[in-house]
Amino acid sequence: MNGFKTSLPVLAVALLLAASPAFGVSDVYKDNIYDPGPLKPVDSVLKVGVGDPAPDFTLPSISGEPVGLKQFRGKQRVVISFVPAAWTPVCSDQWPGYNLARPLFERHDAVLLGITVDNLPTLHAWTNQMGDLWFPVLSDFWPHGAAADAFGVLRTDGVSERALFVIDKAGIIRYAEVSDINARPKLEDLMTALDALDAP
Repeated sequence: MNGFKTSLPVLAVALLLAASPAFGVSDVYKDNIYDPGPLKPVDSVLKVGVGDPAPDFTLPSISGEPVGLKQFRGKQRVVISFVPAAWTPVCSDQWPGYNLARPLFERHDAVLLGITVDNLPTLHAWTNQMGDLWFPVLSDFWPHGAAADAFGVLRTDGVSERALFVIDKAGIIRYAEVSDINARPKLEDLMTALDALDAP
């Protein structure tokens, strides 16, 4: 029964996201979105796996404060969302979609960290166009892609994979997914991974 209760909110949010395939690409700024066309789905090899300690990092955020993985140790679970690049179609859909899912993250005592290899001015302009995001947006620009590389999700063209990691309060990776860079990851898969952390 508990699984049924858990799946209803996830299903509702998933249906909302599915019903709007261009959720983040509003008419206001759609002409600013660069479409690179289909890319090689995955172009990296993971350096970490489930059960491994998550590589630590501290990155600048668009709010002006540095954010480090260790600051959540013992306090909150962390979901890391690596996306390839600002001003691209799928990325501009994926992150605004997490605004709808915020209560699901909060229910699991999880903070979301959004990371790209873009510099702060680019991320500032992009997120302003997308609208308010409830989670920290971090720049892995310099040293270029260092955090993405530590996880093994830096592609050969210098952008990161579209990847999700769930890290428990002890700093251990409990879920790792590298998605097809051309498609938005399924929210229900991420929430199933978070549900598993609450299982007795």
